[in-house]
Amino acid sequence: MITTPLRNAWLRWLASEKRYGQNTLDAYERDLDDFLSYIASVGMARNTPLSRKLFRGWLAQMATRQLARTTIARRVSSLRSFYRFCGQNQLIDVPDLGWLRAPQPPRALPKSLSPNDAEALLQGIFKRRGTDWTKKRDFAVLMLLYGAGLRISEALGLLRKDAPLGQWLSITGKGGKMRDVPVLRAISAAVDDYLSECPFDGGPDAALFVSSRGKPLGARAVQRLLEGLRFELDLPTHLTPHSLRHAFASHLLNNGGDLRAIQELLGHASLSTTQRYTHIDESHLIQIHR
Repeated sequence: MITTPLRNAWLRWLASEKRYGQNTLDAYERDLDDFLSYIASVGMARNTPLSRKLFRGWLAQMATRQLARTTIARRVSSLRSFYRFCGQNQLIDVPDLGWLRAPQPPRALPKSLSPNDAEALLQGIFKRRGTDWTKKRDFAVLMLLYGAGLRISEALGLLRKDAPLGQWLSITGKGGKMRDVPVLRAISAAVDDYLSECPFDGGPDAALFVSSRGKPLGARAVQRLLEGLRFELDLPTHLTPHSLRHAFASHLLNNGGDLRAIQELLGHASLSTTQRYTHIDESHLIQIHR
């Protein structure tokens, strides 16, 4: 039984207790709405009890629509989260949900860059058209992604008062989780170099990285930057802001970095997430083990 009050209560719980970001909340809401759309498409009411037959029909419909396995898995996870919330809070009578499982998605390995490609990327910024200060800004942003392993949202979320960067940078990641990240001298120097020529200063609480109009720099601008560099330098098609974070982790690992330490640097809640990076260079790990 899915009613609007129950749906809203679940979303409020995800926001307040789980501390999910708005993008995650929007995705969960869309997932539940997709299930409601399926119920309506087969002529059933919203208060139709959840059953294996109903669930399997939804899975079949999503497969017919050729949705990715990862999308299907997330939608099933959202539905399970909703019913568990309702059951644990005794809002409705929820049966055992052990059978509520999605098809196992394929194990996707992170896509990284070679050290040579990463170096070419950083140097390629200064060969592009544009003003000197925007080139230095772009270089500083990418240095934070590749040299400190920050997410794009974390790098662009830095404020003017965070500079000059010290030896450590306190970052608030997903779910409000705090972590301290060491800052290489090359990174702090790149940020200082950018600020020395940036024509805008909105005060200590303004965004550290700004656009050519003085507004906070958006993630899409960084994505476009990498798209242009990827084309100009003939770099791998999977080059994205997040792939630089993968490169940070894989290059650390391949140079003897400890997996637990890398987990802390990336802000992963589970080591299993970080362990995905161990598949990037199996030969190197075998050598370390020997």
